[in-house]
Amino acid sequence: MEVGTRVKVVTSVVVYNHPEHRNQPFDMKGQEGEVVSLANEYQGKPISANFPYLVKFAPRHKIHLEDSEIEAI
Repeated sequence: MEVGTRVKVVTSVVVYNHPEHRNQPFDMKGQEGEVVSLANEYQGKPISANFPYLVKFAPRHKIHLEDSEIEAI
């Protein structure tokens, strides 16, 4: 996947930082967003991040996800 790809969360991912559900568990399964960044290099050197995709869901809500948690739509 690349920056700009529309994605959907396909597994159960519980977050506590959702703007509308602050400090409460919120399951992101089924939510759609856009990949805004990839964590695959740092200062020009390749890295292997555990959660390489930064996905934006709402104006103020971004989370890092791994490849098995999202699919392109």
